[in-house]
Amino acid sequence: MESLYLLIPLSILLTFVIGIIFLWATRSGQFDDLDSPAQRILLDDDSIKHADRPAETDSGEGID
Repeated sequence: MESLYLLIPLSILLTFVIGIIFLWATRSGQFDDLDSPAQRILLDDDSIKHADRPAETDSGEGID
């Protein structure tokens, strides 16, 4: 019974700490966009050079 005098206030304090951390996370934008990072891998990125294409040279030397 004496342990309840310690455990009940600690559980109430822990509940308030978890609530404060959750409010801080929602206000700082941690949960704003959950879908875009998962869908970003499905999009094609045309700015990456493909390895199967030969590199173009602008100098015009070496091929005769």
